[in-house]
Amino acid sequence: MAIANEVLIIGGGIGGLTLALQLEQAGVPARVLEAVPDLQPLGVGINILPHASKELWGLGLQDRLAEISVATSTSVFYNRFGQLVHSDPAGKAAGYPWPQYSIHRGKLQTMLADVVRERLGQDRLVLDARVTEIEDRGDGVVVHTVDTEGNARQWEGDVAIGCDGIRSVVRRSLHPGDSDPLYSGYTMWRGTTRMKPFLDGASMVRAGWLETGKMVIYPILDFEDGTQLINWVAEIEAPQRSDRDWTRNTSDTGFMEPFADWTFDWLDVPQMLGAAEAVFEYPMVDQDPLAFWTKGRITLLGDAAHPMVPRGSNGAGQAILDTRALRDALVEEEDPQRALIRYEAERLPRTAEVVQLNRSNPPDAILREVFERTGDRPFDDIDDVISPDEMHELLNRYRAVTGSSLDALREGAS
Repeated sequence: MAIANEVLIIGGGIGGLTLALQLEQAGVPARVLEAVPDLQPLGVGINILPHASKELWGLGLQDRLAEISVATSTSVFYNRFGQLVHSDPAGKAAGYPWPQYSIHRGKLQTMLADVVRERLGQDRLVLDARVTEIEDRGDGVVVHTVDTEGNARQWEGDVAIGCDGIRSVVRRSLHPGDSDPLYSGYTMWRGTTRMKPFLDGASMVRAGWLETGKMVIYPILDFEDGTQLINWVAEIEAPQRSDRDWTRNTSDTGFMEPFADWTFDWLDVPQMLGAAEAVFEYPMVDQDPLAFWTKGRITLLGDAAHPMVPRGSNGAGQAILDTRALRDALVEEEDPQRALIRYEAERLPRTAEVVQLNRSNPPDAILREVFERTGDRPFDDIDDVISPDEMHELLNRYRAVTGSSLDALREGAS
């Protein structure tokens, strides 16, 4: 290891904070520079699949995760008529040593920030530090920041890691001519509703299909009174109406119309939507994979490196996998620049494949096949529509590419 000063992590999201903890555990000094003056528990639910929860367990976070999440038991698929298409065990129920977590993104970020302060020190997570310039001086980097009062500071380090999300300043500095976000043709409306549990209280539901309205629904928090906080996502074909902003609140209820008759014996979807605490609108966009992430002593990680359509529960997970690869490279390589190149060589092609697969064949492609083969009509027997082998093939292909298959994780542990 040839890190003499410290790693400067630009961005205090899930990727940046996890990277700080990975480096601290490996004995590599790090500092996180975050633009916002105060970290707020923003966003709604996300899923952390076993390949990523393995890394969080390795950081000793399992007890904290259990307090703020629901361990997903089953991934289930329904058509828009409420008919069961497929059921697949998830997490520990599927034989993984690590759970699949359904969790509020903001609660996960807040927990990670607390642990960073505890383990690295209060001064190692710097808020109100918006990056204005990054200098690569050959033997190190200097990151210039400014706070909301206009006060400028400089931070010196051996390398700088851009973990600053979908609006990454670091990405723009490396790729000033970067392509604009690509709109998929679908918009998502997201929200949370406190209500009684449905199914077994730990299931992740995908239902319907994009042309007529698709939903993803799962619990992310248990309350003592027996209710749960249910996260839901409605995905509908629509013209793009907004830019990328996870916090864009909307009062438009038009998105609910395709789900008006989704009243099933296992869930009353219209009632759930109508009781939401707030609704957030987000265009389903991604960007083409970059030719490179690394230039000199600067590289990218997470959404800054590989923004992807939010399907397949792999956005945060791939960022967490990035952190482990970068940690290993920085520890094992004598030259910091060589470490960044090694990290990129390992992670760029893998994440590029995930970006492409999320566009074409994420896990919910099962629902696409049923929609097309039935002509969007109820079926008598799902085996006459699509065989179990075909469904498992679609799921296993996605797991293989994303590194989330049980076999891949066993090989990685051997």
